[in-house]
Amino acid sequence: MAKLYTKKKKATPKMLPKKETVNFLLNYSKALRIVKIGDVNFETIAN
Repeated sequence: MAKLYTKKKKATPKMLPKKETVNFLLNYSKALRIVKIGDVNFETIAN
């Protein structure tokens, strides 16, 4: 019979993003425009 070795998982610390990261993603999503013309999608960034 094989021995089963298990390790207890350590609690991982909460990973919180920096304010700069959140602001970058929000600004990027605000600047992103997607225009559908026919079957083609055009993605533009207004920066």
